[in-house]
Amino acid sequence: MAEKKKEDNSLKMAVTARGLKLMIIGLLVMVAGFFLLSGGGSKDPQVFNYAMFDFRRLVAAPVVIILGIVIEVFAIMGWTGRKKQED
Repeated sequence: MAEKKKEDNSLKMAVTARGLKLMIIGLLVMVAGFFLLSGGGSKDPQVFNYAMFDFRRLVAAPVVIILGIVIEVFAIMGWTGRKKQED
């Protein structure tokens, strides 16, 4: 009986379908954060561009990237809000 349970556990995927969806969502959120972080450069190196230090690049983009990382952690760790059955 114990061997059968061991076989059944080896056939299960480590990441569930819900976890995979969360991983993809987390990746897309992080990519969106990196897009928010981009830009603000100057074509002329002698001219300083203040657009480099706006709210979007200093606050919003890092918060969005960290949110994506948190989503990834939830997806990988499998915290889905359900209790595991002990058999």
